[in-house]
Amino acid sequence: MTVALVLVVMTTSMQGQMQGQTTPVYLDETKPIEERIEDALSRMTLDEKIAVIHAQSKFSSPGVKRLGFPDFWTDDGPHGVRPDVLWDEWEQAGQSNDSCVAFPALTCLTATWNPEMARLYGESLGEEALYRDKDMILGPGVNIYRTPLGGRNFEYMGEDPWLASRIVVPYIQGLQSKGVAACVKHYALNNDEEYRHQVNVIVSDRALHEIYLPAFKAAVTEAGTWGIMGAYNLYKNQHNCHNNIILNQILKHDWQYDGVVVSDWGGCHDTEEAITNGLDMEFGSWTDGLTMGKTNAYDLYYLADAYKQRIKEGKYTTKELDDKVRRVLRLFFRTTMNRQKPHGFLCSESHYKAALRIAQEGVVLLKNEGNLLPLTSHLSPLKILVVGENAIKMMTVGGGSSSLKVQREILPLDGIRDRFKDSEVDFARGYVGDTIQSYNGVTVGRSLYETRSAAELTAEAVEKARQADVVIFFGGLNKSDHQDCEGHDRKEFGLPYGQDQLIEALVKVNPHLVYVNISGNAVAMPWLAKVPAVVQGWFIGSESGEALASVLSGDVNPSGKLPFTWHQQLNDCGAHALNTYPGTWREDHRIIDEEYKEGIYVGYRWTDKQKIKPLFAFGHGLSYTTFKLGKAVADKKELVGDDKMTFMVSVTNTGSKAGAETVQLYISKPTSKTDRPIKELKAFQKVFLEPGECRDVTLTIDREALCYYDEAISGWTAEPGTYEALIGTASDQISQKVIFTHK
Repeated sequence: MTVALVLVVMTTSMQGQMQGQTTPVYLDETKPIEERIEDALSRMTLDEKIAVIHAQSKFSSPGVKRLGFPDFWTDDGPHGVRPDVLWDEWEQAGQSNDSCVAFPALTCLTATWNPEMARLYGESLGEEALYRDKDMILGPGVNIYRTPLGGRNFEYMGEDPWLASRIVVPYIQGLQSKGVAACVKHYALNNDEEYRHQVNVIVSDRALHEIYLPAFKAAVTEAGTWGIMGAYNLYKNQHNCHNNIILNQILKHDWQYDGVVVSDWGGCHDTEEAITNGLDMEFGSWTDGLTMGKTNAYDLYYLADAYKQRIKEGKYTTKELDDKVRRVLRLFFRTTMNRQKPHGFLCSESHYKAALRIAQEGVVLLKNEGNLLPLTSHLSPLKILVVGENAIKMMTVGGGSSSLKVQREILPLDGIRDRFKDSEVDFARGYVGDTIQSYNGVTVGRSLYETRSAAELTAEAVEKARQADVVIFFGGLNKSDHQDCEGHDRKEFGLPYGQDQLIEALVKVNPHLVYVNISGNAVAMPWLAKVPAVVQGWFIGSESGEALASVLSGDVNPSGKLPFTWHQQLNDCGAHALNTYPGTWREDHRIIDEEYKEGIYVGYRWTDKQKIKPLFAFGHGLSYTTFKLGKAVADKKELVGDDKMTFMVSVTNTGSKAGAETVQLYISKPTSKTDRPIKELKAFQKVFLEPGECRDVTLTIDREALCYYDEAISGWTAEPGTYEALIGTASDQISQKVIFTHK
């Protein structure tokens, strides 16, 4: 089923009859947008106003045909444009022109620590969306990585609010530069998937503002996002799709947000709250639509007939409605009514190049004992054994709403075979995790059906490993339920499917083992001391095989850095150490209260405070070359008022390969009247250097970098006194300290 996009073009005589002039104001692109909004609003009937604030299909809402406003089309992201589904069903529409390029998951993008990659990502995705006539991409996601069990962490930007903020802003700017709206999600506190419709988050105001809101705030106040999606969960006993504090007070009043608030699909629960508590566009409240026999399902939404009836009965004026419609019209003028939008491209060479480049920059070399990597540093040809289901499994299919229908996905095994054509490359499956052949109508590219037992698979892999020069094990998680997938969280921190035992057996017969972890989350690695090389390979999209092969071979020098703390064990994470996850059910078993007892101490803030050594620290990432930081200096000794302070440090590539290093600046307040983290990331810069090259890196902060959220005044405070700027290449690799004062 193909859905046509219809634009009503008005004749001059029609326009003249309506307004008594040649061109109505709302159609005159020379007029200020707010004037055009008011003109269009004044012409709309009550029915038309009600229509534009709720869905008419799975992914669209109506425009105003009488006035020439076309329908508005959304689609899932944030890693690619989701294939089209039928008007009223989640089944595939069966189109042949809705394949896409899959870009790396946002954990990988954030691991680049490179805002330029985020801009490239947004622009490329925007061009794909334009070609598919999509007006809004439902993404990016910026919820904080609070626990490694979070099923949707792979869609988000890590644990640190500053890092997430610096990556999300250029992503949105790139996407919206193409005339496609971003819809930043899931606002807010959507930090786990299990019971996501029932979790009532209890969190301090300080933690809310310091940890969980900054990336959303940057998306609004810096990037100017045109859309925000409310979250399923509750805060202060109100669902976040119609939450007075989150939406009205913070978003629209404090941050002066002028865009639309979109409900998550089925996230609206009450007409009264939806009217008064900040929701602007309602989608998917009856997500099975007509399949449930409701031929007028969309008119039964909370912001549809129920709202209109309350206005007719005099329970409400059109005050709240007009505010919602103004925002929707503003969205229309930015997207569907924007005649200056560029042309879109689908599956272009430039998009594949962008996906590959982002993936290569995001891959993280976690361990490289004895310089086992890169493989080309050894005598060739090599006898390479590739082991693991994740070497042959499509990772663009599955995982929930981010599942894609790709034009192509280069699998890791194929990438290795293509790169090492002169070597002997063999394969052993090793374990069976998921034999599902399709998801949401999209079939996987290679059969995963398996009849052999686990013992037989292990025996085959071990025997082949004895004969190999090097073993590359592709393991980790997948996109199945209770793995990295929407709707559920992981059930355990350890690797699934018996992978630990298989790795132990392999390394026992061949110590030259490279473990490539495919996931959006950290996993336990009880065998780490025995495995010389470990690579974090993420879910990296269409070019995954080529990207991973280029890093393993040394064609590309890895430069990714972890965007979250990789714990040794689950209880090293504050949410689990304090037994706050997944919360406590109320007596009626309808709501589960989850108290964030760790407060501001998330990720490295927690491990610093508790003096816990992580398996791999936040910001950690190795290279095939070496770097040296010079002595850091500041341009002044005191930061006064709203001035800025700049720190300069030289970075030298002291190795033999070209590569990139990310210099990280953390701020510390050794003595404080309030409880503060030992250090917090406040600036970073990635620098690319040839062998022997030296460059100066500048890192700039302002008063905001010194602030904490003071609950006593419900605002931000920067204490006077002595501060330390801690500069290094990871949160546990601090080599420079500059002391300065603030007054």
